[in-house]
Amino acid sequence: MTATPLLLELGTGALMLLVFGLGVFNPARDRRLVGIVATGGVLVLGALAMILAPSGPALGGMFVQDGLAIFAKRVFLAATFIGLLAGLGSPQFARRSPEYHLLVLASLLGMLTLASSRDLILLFVAFELMSIPLYVLAGFAKRAPEAIEASLKFFLVGSVSSAVMAYGLSYVYGATGSTGLATVARAPSDPWLTLGLVAVFAGIAFKIAAFPFHMWVPDTYEAASTPFVAWLSVAPKAAGFVLLFRIYFEGVGDRAAVWGPVAAGLATVTMLAGNLMALPQKNTKRLLAYSGIAQIGYMLVGIAAASASGTAMVLFYLVAYVFGNMGAFLVVEALARSDGSESTSAFRGLAQRSPLLALAMLLFLLSLGGIPFVAGFWAKLYVFWAAAEQGLYWLVLVGAILTVVALFYYLLIAKSMYIEAPARAERVRVAPALALSVVLCVLGIVVLGVYPKSVVMAALRVAAPLF
Repeated sequence: MTATPLLLELGTGALMLLVFGLGVFNPARDRRLVGIVATGGVLVLGALAMILAPSGPALGGMFVQDGLAIFAKRVFLAATFIGLLAGLGSPQFARRSPEYHLLVLASLLGMLTLASSRDLILLFVAFELMSIPLYVLAGFAKRAPEAIEASLKFFLVGSVSSAVMAYGLSYVYGATGSTGLATVARAPSDPWLTLGLVAVFAGIAFKIAAFPFHMWVPDTYEAASTPFVAWLSVAPKAAGFVLLFRIYFEGVGDRAAVWGPVAAGLATVTMLAGNLMALPQKNTKRLLAYSGIAQIGYMLVGIAAASASGTAMVLFYLVAYVFGNMGAFLVVEALARSDGSESTSAFRGLAQRSPLLALAMLLFLLSLGGIPFVAGFWAKLYVFWAAAEQGLYWLVLVGAILTVVALFYYLLIAKSMYIEAPARAERVRVAPALALSVVLCVLGIVVLGVYPKSVVMAALRVAAPLF
């Protein structure tokens, strides 16, 4: 379907106004309606995104609706729908549902705009529109001191990273005399341009939680609401990777390879730090936080390849990661609502108490660990393959060894579910909306595990024009 390039952004803005109106004029007892409207609205936007076709640039060339933008927007909308659906039955959002959903939609609007940005100014504004609501949402449970502390840490580190990014963009503008990404891509090499791009890279590394820019992740993930954390762990990171593609790969030609060693070094320390720090964790959300840092390292392996194949495989990895990582967090949420615990010990004997929930968690863990034949296996295989094509055999070897390390702490949870005796006998009750979210995630990793070709080919089609 060919339509205005701003269709999804305008639709998200209209949905925000509708949610705001419902929050203002609806009586308190109908606040659940706000969540239903927001979730349904995102589903409609996702359906529109699936039939959307690339169109010409808008806003004087600052905004483009190309294949990469549409692919990324589908990922953002899918993740947001699953996150909002999972939160429908959460008691944490019952009283302040309008505020929560309005902030999520505002951040989503920033992501959608960021994916289409072709100008440094629009890019930075969209980046901040995505980020600022996240700081508020991290401390949404304001009666919990740990949530406020985590939100403050997130805000302070995020503000510093935004300042570094703005500083870098100013150098990029000073060196090229333009805010257009097309002009920046054609600009000759210059020390000030390189300095600016390094600073921008550092700012993006914070958003994707690469080591050593990860310090906000464990506390924020542990303290914030789990449905929000499930979404936070995937959607902003996907936006960060799309931003990397736009700035460092699109139109720069052979100079893209310059960033390969930087990404390779960052990938190595991120994989190593994430996996090693996950090993001693007893809180499942903290374990998944460090696991997520390691997963970012695997994606950076594709960035290190600095090729169309590497970029496409990172896009496929992001799709697999949405379903696998969100699903794991949502199982944690189901147990937390039932047993009041987010500890790894809460998984003891889960297979006896809720066989289907245990099976879902096992599939998510296998996908994150890269075991055949679920989505995560193909994601890791394709990313390593793209790196090997560029001669990065040492990086592939490091990634493969650390994948084995990751399997250790993933399988500890599986062992707890299937071998250890349960601490309590009653069945785990899962709210219908949360159960549906988990089912969607299971379907995602199973379907992509059985038939990854369609998404892989779509990723290759949108990645090729960048080079």
